[in-house]
Amino acid sequence: MKSILYSLLAILLSLASFQTVHAASNQPNVIIIYTDDQGTVDLSCYGTSDIHTPHIDSLAERGVRFRQMYSPSAICSASRAGLLTGRFPARAGVPGNVSSEEGVPGMPTEEVTIAELMKGAGYKTGHIGKWHLGYTPETMPNAQGFDYSWGHMGGCIDNYSHFFYWKGPNRHDLWRNGEHIHEDGFFFQDSMAREINGFITRNRDKPFFVYWALNSPHYPLQGTAKWRDYYKDLSSPRNKYNAFVSTLDEKIGEMLTHLDQTGLTDNTLIIFQSDHGHSTEERTFFGGGSAGIYRGAKGCLFEGGIRVPSIITLPEVIPENQVRDQMVTGVDWFPTLAEFCGIELPGHHIDGKSIKDVVLDNNANSPHETFYWHLGSGKNPEWVVREGDWKLLGNPEDRSDKAPLGKDDALFLANLRLDPTEMSNLATQYPEVVKRLSGLQNDFSMSIQETLTSEQ
Repeated sequence: MKSILYSLLAILLSLASFQTVHAASNQPNVIIIYTDDQGTVDLSCYGTSDIHTPHIDSLAERGVRFRQMYSPSAICSASRAGLLTGRFPARAGVPGNVSSEEGVPGMPTEEVTIAELMKGAGYKTGHIGKWHLGYTPETMPNAQGFDYSWGHMGGCIDNYSHFFYWKGPNRHDLWRNGEHIHEDGFFFQDSMAREINGFITRNRDKPFFVYWALNSPHYPLQGTAKWRDYYKDLSSPRNKYNAFVSTLDEKIGEMLTHLDQTGLTDNTLIIFQSDHGHSTEERTFFGGGSAGIYRGAKGCLFEGGIRVPSIITLPEVIPENQVRDQMVTGVDWFPTLAEFCGIELPGHHIDGKSIKDVVLDNNANSPHETFYWHLGSGKNPEWVVREGDWKLLGNPEDRSDKAPLGKDDALFLANLRLDPTEMSNLATQYPEVVKRLSGLQNDFSMSIQETLTSEQ
């Protein structure tokens, strides 16, 4: 009798094991491709005629492209904190950029990242490329949920020497799993393609999550000779910027080809998105990127700073070659991926909302009636409250210099349906809207402070 019971128990355990493996095999792999300082319209599939991006365009053809996707912030570290935690960057403890100096912490270690969420559900997790969320062992990728990490910890590097040159002293910044490494002279864009393809190969038999944070087209604008020659007839700095965008597109193409060759394309969810708008800094020749009709750029909360190109694809699940106009945000990817992958969300406050319904059905509504951006930690940070078509900016800056801002523009009201260019301040015409949105800003700010206080 005992032998029969043992046999039955063995069969049940075997079935349970099979079901667990089977369930895991049905979970899609996930790749987030996060570009750096890429302008709102700077892809062929977004209507730009002078830029060649066939591989990213192919993602749009087999997936959903967003026309009203907003980054979590208009600056690098804050945007990444919002993406990885699903929270307003200020609530995640990263209202602006963190240091690029080794030994300086960044995002609080208590924050729960997408990598930690995915790892807890059995995924192998990888970070490739830029980090810029902390430069201590406790705040580097391997301590934030990533099984494998390769790239630079600061805000940018030279693509050949891998040095950070922009705030002395000059320092080398290339790491694998928390260990300093050297690949002098090897083109960083090629290294990233090698690393992500290697991670895919090593983990092809289990569900994996990769956060591929490209450092391009962030300065220095170091596109390959092939693409510099291709754009040689364009004026500067557009020629340099375009060459770097086409270089990153080519590297994405190498990853997509590898995904096909390993037979994983059909079970891999891919998100492509820029971290925020294009740079107009001196280090990038005062421009190169484009926000199209929109005002603003990197570092400011006008549309050109936070409205970004964004695409999602998953064969046989997500519709092909479709466009969405609903307002969605980068903090929404955390709960959206959890829903697509069948993972329970953590119990703490998350500002993002799943946009799975929007992705699958064009008739679905945006999950956000209101939204909030906060940039900077000083006495007068930039902030924005969005309610429907209304958008109220506090302490605005315009890095695109499309129009002057005066002392009367400390509160700047726009209606994106009436004027998506945000060229006119409507605050004096609609004081009741200013009052209502100012009240919402106060509510959001108090909520963030309460979270920071309770989680300390």
